Amino acid sequence: MKAPQDVIIRPVITEKSMAGIANKIYTFRVASEAGKVEIAKAVEELFGVQVAKVNTISVRGRSRRVGRSTGYTSDWKKAIVTLKEGSKAIEFFEGLA
Repeated sequence: MKAPQDVIIRPVITEKSMAGIANKIYTFRVASEAGKVEIAKAVEELFGVQVAKVNTISVRGRSRRVGRSTGYTSDWKKAIVTLKEGSKAIEFFEGLA
């Protein structure tokens, strides 16, 4: 079992993810080998909230070019976490929305 800080890498800050905050839906970049149960426990432990469900997406790396050289961005995993009705909002996101 990994520490919660090793499971949740960072929040994903996009227009779409910020729109979900009103409905208590939060998006995080997570460790590639983390499962849904592990992600839910990590979010509950780190932020002191109750998780209703977790959806995960494996994001494929894309081809990128800088001048003549080409390469790939790394593959990563995204988790969309929905909180339970009675649960409070995550304070970290309050100033961003």
